[in-house]
Amino acid sequence: MVASAQPQHGRHKVLVCGASRHAKNTGTVVGAITGGLLGNAVSHGGGRTGGTIIGAGVGAVAGHQIAKSNGKRHCHYEWRSY
Repeated sequence: MVASAQPQHGRHKVLVCGASRHAKNTGTVVGAITGGLLGNAVSHGGGRTGGTIIGAGVGAVAGHQIAKSNGKRHCHYEWRSY
């Protein structure tokens, strides 16, 4: 049986993806820690604090985006009532 793409009375089609809020938060934290460590290792002299902070920020954004894109691999459509 083929599902219709037309909205039905009181129902609509919703894209549901596998990335939970918990997975995205975990990706953000792991990315921030890893980025902070790399930023500290790469920076020299008195700039270690700045390197750590910048590395943590970049790592947090990258970790969140990676976790979000990994969750989009497990998407499917569901019909939901309203």
